[in-house]
Amino acid sequence: MSEHAGRPLNMFAALLLCVSAVPLGAFVDELDDSLLETRRTEDIWLIKFYAPWCSMCKQLDPLWHRIGSELKSAGSHVNVGKCDAVANAGELAFVVLSLLCLHGNAPTARQAWRKSSKFAAIPPSSWKKDVKYPHIGPLTEDAIVKFVHRVSGPLIRPLTSVKLFQHALSHHDVMFVYIGASSPLKGVFSGVAQEMIVSTFFFSAGRDVLPKAVSLPALPAVVVFKDGGYFSYNEMSDGSLKAWIKRERFSNYAKVDSYTLYAMGDSGKLVLLALLDDDGASRQNLRYKSLVKKVSQDYKDVYSRDVHFGFMEGDDYINGLVMGKLRLPAIVMLNLSTDSYYLPPASPETERNLLDFLDRVLDGTIQAHGGNTIPQRVRRFIYETKVTLLALFVEAPLLGCFLLGFPLGLLGSACYACRTAPSDRRGRNDDDRGRTGYSRRQIPDKKSD
Repeated sequence: MSEHAGRPLNMFAALLLCVSAVPLGAFVDELDDSLLETRRTEDIWLIKFYAPWCSMCKQLDPLWHRIGSELKSAGSHVNVGKCDAVANAGELAFVVLSLLCLHGNAPTARQAWRKSSKFAAIPPSSWKKDVKYPHIGPLTEDAIVKFVHRVSGPLIRPLTSVKLFQHALSHHDVMFVYIGASSPLKGVFSGVAQEMIVSTFFFSAGRDVLPKAVSLPALPAVVVFKDGGYFSYNEMSDGSLKAWIKRERFSNYAKVDSYTLYAMGDSGKLVLLALLDDDGASRQNLRYKSLVKKVSQDYKDVYSRDVHFGFMEGDDYINGLVMGKLRLPAIVMLNLSTDSYYLPPASPETERNLLDFLDRVLDGTIQAHGGNTIPQRVRRFIYETKVTLLALFVEAPLLGCFLLGFPLGLLGSACYACRTAPSDRRGRNDDDRGRTGYSRRQIPDKKSD
């Protein structure tokens, strides 16, 4: 009896050993241009494009293999692959053109996608049917897996029961829900979902699955659920549905990183941040965080239409914006549409101080710093070039020497050519005059003859 009972255990142990012995690389396929011919229409691919010389790309390899392993273990139908964008510069590599955005800390939010202190890494994309979705966000396992779940499923996820609705509500800080039967509004909602599925989830539901506390004046409607409440889209006051979703797809108060900050720039709202130093638990850090959070909650109806609230750890983005260093912790207001910022005249110690600062920014009585004027752009370009080159020399010294030395060599050659060209012309002119005089002396004068 014990002998027969031990056989299933031994078989299970052997199976577990075989599974654990499978290399992580077995879950990630190396791709090339042939994928365009072999890929089936129903296949969904998550692809990382990389360059062989990129050290950050190499650092992402273990993460990429963990993602492949996790998706396969969960029974996902998404295939995971990677492609050498240098060796495969054919048709498959055209995807890179829409994905050429780097990650990490950036001098300005609008360049958080292009520049990085970790020079060069092309982010992953998902290829579903004939649509390619770039991953826009942190290159972390959690963020990329969530991205896969968003784009690999239906654009609009139906919530067919009260239980499903409550489950979705508990798992999403912000939810956009279309409520009602088919209508032109649903077509517009589907079009926005097609474009913005990389950033947020979209749902549909009937009136019967909503909580009883939700009161809607008319159907169909698009409703956003966030911050413990809800409100509906109104075309007359809110403008286009796409612009409204861009404005409202963030919680009123949240932790902010460079990617979130970049996306907030498209919302048209100002951003009030508590900037924290390395000692996140210090008294001043906690006081600034709680002060900004309290104002965001107590005065949500007053400021939520114009201002996002949050906190940010570190000052990498702000350093690029101010082209210098701020003393942390600090409170700053950002206008990402003009690359400008506002600083309170004095450290806000009370709620009243912070409210006064907010009101003065909104009514235009406090001076903005930075901006996108031509002189500011030139200064920022010089600053960003310096920061990028320093990061490049730290990360890839040989490449940095080449990229800096090659244009300098071309410039030096051009200067040398310009310097030597006049003397060469003078020498040729002297030679021409000498030859002309000699020929004249050799030609006999017919009249004298």
